[in-house]
Order: sequence, then C-alpha cells, then structure tokens
Amino acid sequence: MPAKLRINDVERIALDVPFTPRCQEWNAREVWQWRISEVIRITTDAPGIVGYGETILHYTWGRVPDEAIERVRGGNPADFLGDDSLGAGLQMALYDVVGKALGVPVYRLFNLPRVRQWCPISWWNIDMPPEAFAEEAQEALAQGYTSYKIKARPWWDIYAQVEAIAAVTPPHFRLDIDWNDMLLNAGNAAPVLTELDKEARIAIYESPILQRDVEGHRQLRQKTTRPLALHFGNPPFPTAVRDEVCDGFVVAGGAASILRQGALAAAFEKPFWLQMVGTGLTTALSLHLGAVLPGAQWPAVNCVNNYADDLLTTPLTVTGGYARVPEGPGLGIEIDEGALARYRMEPPFEFPKPRLLQSVVWPGGRVMHYANMRPQMWADFLAGNQPAQERGVTLEVRSDDGSKEWADLYARAEQAPVRDQR
Repeated sequence: MPAKLRINDVERIALDVPFTPRCQEWNAREVWQWRISEVIRITTDAPGIVGYGETILHYTWGRVPDEAIERVRGGNPADFLGDDSLGAGLQMALYDVVGKALGVPVYRLFNLPRVRQWCPISWWNIDMPPEAFAEEAQEALAQGYTSYKIKARPWWDIYAQVEAIAAVTPPHFRLDIDWNDMLLNAGNAAPVLTELDKEARIAIYESPILQRDVEGHRQLRQKTTRPLALHFGNPPFPTAVRDEVCDGFVVAGGAASILRQGALAAAFEKPFWLQMVGTGLTTALSLHLGAVLPGAQWPAVNCVNNYADDLLTTPLTVTGGYARVPEGPGLGIEIDEGALARYRMEPPFEFPKPRLLQSVVWPGGRVMHYANMRPQMWADFLAGNQPAQERGVTLEVRSDDGSKEWADLYARAEQAPVRDQR
C-alpha cells in the first residue's frame, strides 16, 4: 500500500436494480424496497485505486451515516477496517480499496487462514405458490445451484410446495426451509416437520417456532431428523449451546460481527449460513468471509438471484452448488459502470407500498382478507389467530382493478382483517 494513501472522496450512488419478472411479482408483497441499492464509491489519491461497496437500504445491518463518510474522508482507509459502525456499503468499499492497494484479495485482510476456495451458495426466494417455486428451482439448477432456501408461510401449503420442487429437481438438489417463527410452538411444528422429514431433498429447518422457546426447540430436535437453525443471538449464544437448542446458526451483520460470531460457532463445532443480502458486490464479500470461516459450511444466502442485474461486468462463478472465491485484488470483481448509470435514481430512495388485497383461502371456503402483509397479516398469524399449517391452503393476491367491490373490501381490510366464507 502506498505509504500516504488517503481517501479523496466518498460518493453515494442510489440505484433501482430491477428484480427478475417472477421475483418482481412475488417480492412486491413484502420486500419491494429491496430493489434499492446504495453503492459507495471511494476514490483515493493513488491513481486507479477505487473501492466499491453496497448497502441494500431497506434490508441492511447498518446504513452508512453521513458522519461516517466525513470521518473517513481524508484518512488512510486501512485505519477503518473492521469498524461496523461505518455501515454496510462504506465498510465493504474500504476493504475493497485496501485490498486493491495491497494487491491482495479481501479475505487476506481478515488475518485468518483460508479454509476453502469454493463456498457453498444457495438460491433464495420469498414465499411463492408451488408452481412458481418449481420454476425457480429449475432456474437455480440451470445456473449451477444445488441448494434452495425458501420461505414457508401458513398461507401456503408447504407440502404442495415441497412436492412441486421435488418433481422438477434431481435427488441431489437440497432444500432449506425457513418459517420465521410462523409455526409458533412445538405442538404445531412437530407433525409438520416429521412429515417433511420424509422428503430426502430437505436439508435444514430454520426458525420453525418462536426463537426464544428454548424448551420447544429441544423437543423438536428429538422429533426431527434434520438440523435446526436459529439466528445467532436469539436465544443468547451461551443458552443456545448449553441447552442444545439448535444444530447451527444464521450469521449476519458487519465484518467484525460476522468474524466474531463465526469464531464462537466454530469453537462449539456449529455450522452456519452466511446471510448477506445484495447484488454481486455483497455476494463477493460473503465469499471472502466464507473463505476464512471454517463454520460457513451451509450454503450462503445472498439473494443475488432475485436481481435481473448483478452490477458486475463478469458474473461470479457458480457450479455444482459452489461459488468460487474471487482471487483478484480487493473484492476481486469489476463493477459495471454502465449499470450504475442505467439504474441511478433520485430521492426519495423508497417506493410506495403496493396496494394489494391478499386473501388466504383454506379448504371448505374459509377466507381471510388482508390489506397488507406487514404488519397486519404477519401480526394476525403470529398471534395464533389463524391455523399454523393446513393442507390445501393458498394465497390469492389482487391488485386494484378499479372496481367498487375491490375498493370496498380493501377499505374494510385496512381497518382489520376481514373474515369471509365462500
């Protein structure tokens, strides 16, 4: 690194990165804001040494504060490595610029030995109907993935979803299922998980019941043959390992936090997913962390497959379910400057919530109508007001068709969920 390398400027570039058509349709209910990526560009006083980072503004462990940009401007980028208070995109860009200045890949900056050249990686989607999941699984296979992490929800038939994916994938294709607590308790979850155990493709269950339910998870581990995973820190890590609550973790956050969590998990022989959501930039950083963390044995969740553009001139290499760790200086990727210009957006950096009428339909014609997914629909199910899992349940989503019937029902649902019978 040049002895007097200094940061000349830090630029924010907000982008509206389009989703793929199928992801656009289903992400619109809950994660429509994930399209907004803020790319950080760091320029230095050394010719050609430019660093890039990324923050998904509406899904991040930390936005970049204005104060942080002022703090690093004019400084030596090496002085700020490992500082999670800087926020996602700025921290990433600093690692990128220091790696480039030293001529080494980012994983060399973590001061840990490399344990793998290829990291396991997962395809990911928000909850979708069975046929959409099946189409996504086929696309995953075509792009070199062999692992698929899906969201399970009580407004879909999880058995039908799994069956649809199994029908179009080979036996070696693996499926991880995340409930985000939606099965609520062990009494609800045990029959669901034991039934799903019959499908050989299923690899891991994540957060099937309330994460704080220590005894419930202990019971489930006795009743299912698949590993159970929880987000690191809930319940507290000492409780999780002492009381044998889970088999592994979801690890997320800034670089320092991830390295700390990864070291603790490894000390107790607990594998984990790296969960770092974003385009090709974020995925590249995830691979560098996975290269040095022994416990990063489960397929990383980066959600890059949701985007129609990874913002890179050359895509990351994925084959046989593994992504190659970039070996070039810094993040080891080249940013597509044309994409930065093409998707650039002006403030405000948010989109209005889509007006969608969402109707959960159970066998026998029972129906509940909701005006929004969060907080209304989630709150109703997490309160235990609706069945945790029934065969044959489905979700109907209707946008505003201009009719009085739609407008009246939406207005009622905005006030409170509407129970109906067909």
